Amino acid sequence: MSALKEAPPTARPRLSLGIATFIGLVSLAVALGVGHLVAGFVGYNASPFVAVADFVIAHSPHAVVVWAEQTIGTADKTVLKIGLAVVLLAFAVLAGQLSRRRPLPGQLLVVVVGAFGIFAVFERTDVGQLALLAPVLALGAALLVFSWLHKRALPAESELRQGLSRRQVLQRGAGIAAGAGVAAIVGEVVSTTSSATGSRASIGPLVAAKKAPPLPPDADFHKLGSPPFITPNGSFYRIDTAFVVPQVRAEDWTLKIHGMVDREVSFSYADIRNRPLVERTVTLTCVSNEVGGDLISTANFIGVDLVDLLDAAGVQPGAQQMYATSVDGFTCGTPANVALDPARGAMLAIGMNGEALPVEHGFPARIVIPGLYGYVSATKWVTDLEFTTWDARQAYWLQRGWAEQAPIKTESRIDAPANGTSVRAGKVRVAGTAWAQHVGIAKVEVRVDQGAWLPATLSAEVNKDTWRMWWAEVPVPPGSHTVTVRATDQTGYTQTDHTADPVPDGATGWHTVPFTAA
Repeated sequence: MSALKEAPPTARPRLSLGIATFIGLVSLAVALGVGHLVAGFVGYNASPFVAVADFVIAHSPHAVVVWAEQTIGTADKTVLKIGLAVVLLAFAVLAGQLSRRRPLPGQLLVVVVGAFGIFAVFERTDVGQLALLAPVLALGAALLVFSWLHKRALPAESELRQGLSRRQVLQRGAGIAAGAGVAAIVGEVVSTTSSATGSRASIGPLVAAKKAPPLPPDADFHKLGSPPFITPNGSFYRIDTAFVVPQVRAEDWTLKIHGMVDREVSFSYADIRNRPLVERTVTLTCVSNEVGGDLISTANFIGVDLVDLLDAAGVQPGAQQMYATSVDGFTCGTPANVALDPARGAMLAIGMNGEALPVEHGFPARIVIPGLYGYVSATKWVTDLEFTTWDARQAYWLQRGWAEQAPIKTESRIDAPANGTSVRAGKVRVAGTAWAQHVGIAKVEVRVDQGAWLPATLSAEVNKDTWRMWWAEVPVPPGSHTVTVRATDQTGYTQTDHTADPVPDGATGWHTVPFTAA
């Protein structure tokens, strides 16, 4: 008898690389779209993408933060968005590739990534419990779509007729992805209509009972090469840790003052606006500003004296710091003695250059304390002030190695000629800015190459909390040259030529610009 030949086992079907990748990417699109849609109703910052990005910002190692500041500068959030998108795309592709034969590996990866999004939202302090709906529903939708597309694209042998062709999978997947995009747009529209922008538009004009003195005629040397004395709101530098601009409506905002105080007090936006408002011209400076950098701007801020609000709480003698918290969870430690000093002019600001604070600059309210670098004095979207000790609380940047005390250093900058430009030989005009907030600038000097220091002409002083413009004409023969500037403040201190990085308490050094004369 001849043995019957056994039929070879039927190979288990599997997805092609392209279809597997497509399923992973569609599932990611659904997760992001659903998460953004739900976040539009429960709080914009509940969007899983936003929450994860802010989690990365808040928990990045100090070395990474310093590298990003020095290398990327103000483009850090754009780079983070791109980087996070690339990582999510990689996970989506991997989920598809792991599931070419069966969906379980990809489903598990979707759950892991989704769980991280849930945790990132759970950790936030600026959203309520309903915010968890956004990442939970995003995860559920992604799992559902991943499983459904996989089942239709890879039927069991006995269910071949229930399967979809490659074209049908692509068509239905594209339709689902398009729906996710629409969901994200709807979420954006909903969040915008109930956001700070609409609230800000309803504020109306802010009129200060005590206006800032008008600028002297010769305070602005913009025509000579310096920047405008008052920085337009759209050009004012912005440095913060918020991945997306917090959306706080004025009607929902409150400021709580507590901790080492005689009585806990809270103020609404109406409470602040109904007080007599003051206007002050103040120059703010970021501690990350490199020598010659542009992270410095000046504005007319409108608000109330912070010390009046603190007096209402009765700050106790043992308090060492004012621990400020932003709506997005950012924290800032200000020396209590500075915040409480009436001569300092610390403000709770609600206006900037004649209008309500721009949303990206802290609407509804921010702290403005002249003479200190922003990371210890300029909390935007502020909602909480706790008086405590340095040992009891460590603010965001102190945890990352920055200094506890941060008075702004006496510095100067050359704005013209620009780095590497060519000018006509002979008398060359050099112009720039100098600052020593809360002390004031006494003189500025420039030199060409290693020549003698020459005095510059100073603009009129507006007040000791603002920058001063300067210019000078220097003789320059043909050839390659460098021009250097240094400033002396009103205590008699001349800025050091020692070069120091911004960490831990501000950069130092003389700004030097190379140029060519012909």
